Amino acid sequence: MSVIPKHIDNPAVLYMDGVSVSFDGFKALNSLSMVIAPGEMRAIIGPNGAGKTTMMDVITGKTQPDSGDIVFTDAGNKQFDLTRFDEASVANLGVGRKFQKPSVIESLTVFDNLEMSLKGGRSIWRALFHRLSAQQADKLEDILQMIDLQDKRDWMAGSLSHGQKQWLEIGMLLGQEPELLLIDEPAAGMTDEETMKTAELFKRLAKEHSLMVVEHDMDFIEALDCKVTVLHEGRVLAEGSLDTVKANPDVIEVYLGR
Repeated sequence: MSVIPKHIDNPAVLYMDGVSVSFDGFKALNSLSMVIAPGEMRAIIGPNGAGKTTMMDVITGKTQPDSGDIVFTDAGNKQFDLTRFDEASVANLGVGRKFQKPSVIESLTVFDNLEMSLKGGRSIWRALFHRLSAQQADKLEDILQMIDLQDKRDWMAGSLSHGQKQWLEIGMLLGQEPELLLIDEPAAGMTDEETMKTAELFKRLAKEHSLMVVEHDMDFIEALDCKVTVLHEGRVLAEGSLDTVKANPDVIEVYLGR
């Protein structure tokens, strides 16, 4: 199994080296390399076709890379070669993914959605009639507080705003106890107020989790105040603060200047 090279000081929660993926001759990822440190929040930007979705697909086991290493290190410092696992297994290891469109069950309450998401899995029937342990109840209260939906716990999920549904789904992801969260365009469709509240939520999450956030909204990325990686043609074009990458001539040419 691949291991993280000795020259990396701290075990990376995610280590990618030379990852390539081709679809019918098109290189979606072209020797992509990236390191995410424990407790780091990283924003990923790039034009359409840059490889952002494919990158998340290979990390989560949805797509197998043609070559390269993808190593995940869990909280117990155990390393896993993610190229050997399918989607369900990668999720069980501690890698959670949130897609752009919320997938909450709108006919259930906020609380029931969260209860169903608890690690170990519950059917709707068990979630509705199973008595929670004190530890589980405390965890759900913590999640409700984290996503700022305590006063909406008994609301039907379908009655929430778009932004609140996004927060609920993030809460459902937290129920799986992931070490690393991959989040795809969370600010899409949100109001300005919801966008800024989401940035604050992510800053709170980053105190306990590692986050990789794919986003187009520059105001949102600026509010995150974290390291930014720019992808272009399946590889890293630039990395650094938002101000640094915005001033990079290559980035201006291929992305920001369009």
